[in-house]
Amino acid sequence: MIFTLIRDEPKIFKEAQSALKQAKIKGKNRVFHYRQLKKKESEKHQSSILLVDDEPLNLKLMQGLLQPLGYTLYTAKNGLDALYRLEKAEIDLVLLDVMMPDMDGFSVCRTIKANEETRLIPVVLLTSLDDVETKVQGIEAGADDFITKPPHKSELIARIKSLLRVKQLNSNLTSIENVLFSMAKSVEAKDSYTQGHVDRVSELASSIGRNMSLSENEMEALRIGGALHDVGKLGVPEEILNKPGPLDNGEWTVMKTHPEIGYKICLPLKKNLGQALDIVRHHHEKLDGSGYPDGLKADEILMVTRIMTVADIFDALTSDRPYRKAMSTVKATQILLKEAQKGKIDSVVTRCLLQLMSNQNITNDADKLNSVHPEIGKLG
Repeated sequence: MIFTLIRDEPKIFKEAQSALKQAKIKGKNRVFHYRQLKKKESEKHQSSILLVDDEPLNLKLMQGLLQPLGYTLYTAKNGLDALYRLEKAEIDLVLLDVMMPDMDGFSVCRTIKANEETRLIPVVLLTSLDDVETKVQGIEAGADDFITKPPHKSELIARIKSLLRVKQLNSNLTSIENVLFSMAKSVEAKDSYTQGHVDRVSELASSIGRNMSLSENEMEALRIGGALHDVGKLGVPEEILNKPGPLDNGEWTVMKTHPEIGYKICLPLKKNLGQALDIVRHHHEKLDGSGYPDGLKADEILMVTRIMTVADIFDALTSDRPYRKAMSTVKATQILLKEAQKGKIDSVVTRCLLQLMSNQNITNDADKLNSVHPEIGKLG
């Protein structure tokens, strides 16, 4: 489903902070309190339905059936009018006639489902045809349900209520996802030295994934995992994040808790996050078992997580930190090679990163970087 980055970030961040405050006062985690906040909002929201039919009598019939139930109703007399209404109003469900002039219901449905802003709105096709071919066309267009005209009142109401419940669940999940992204972005506000780190790591990891021909699901995990991998740093004090020198043992112990904190923050969306949740928890694991927090080894670490580890290390090395200036790409490359040769990070991923940078000429030190490439052969 995935994770549309934040359209209303200030509002969402404010809601996230409110949920965190309630969590501290009343117990339970911040996601629980955020859900309660959104539940109150949804109770105030009256579900809205867009009725689309070129026959005025049919529109009146549908209005007569649905108005007594308290829904907010909008009407459209053709496909273009329907798409205009969807742009201007907050619609929760569309009842769409199939047989209309100029732009039929299938075309309207395809347009709705192709638009990122409207694709999650349930669309019910109303048709006087009950043949298999019509239903196949509707499925291919992305319709969520079919109702034969004239509709039976009880069937119509039952299907509408069911689809509106699904829509509300999707909206709640999207809101919580946006809170997680907003919280991840707020880490950069705490740690000024990691400004842009999340975006750079996500982009680099995705480039490696494409080069390695990862599946669509794995690519999605890299995109989401890259955005969320450091969200647990919200639980690390700013004086540790911004300390102008190496961390002592106690401070380092605190810093190493951020993958587990991030995992707990993201856990309520376990089913939706998939492998991205593994990235959040395990992006500091090493193939030889020397990483944290779980000391995983070799095949226990997913490929997407191995990719994120390499991308994260590379960006950390080539970025300014409180206690040192950014390293050159060549120096960072040499460190990655040594880590791969020691069996700490994935050699295939490391090789892919080096070749990718050389091919794209990312660095001004291209000649120096190419001189490092003979070492790639030692990665096996």
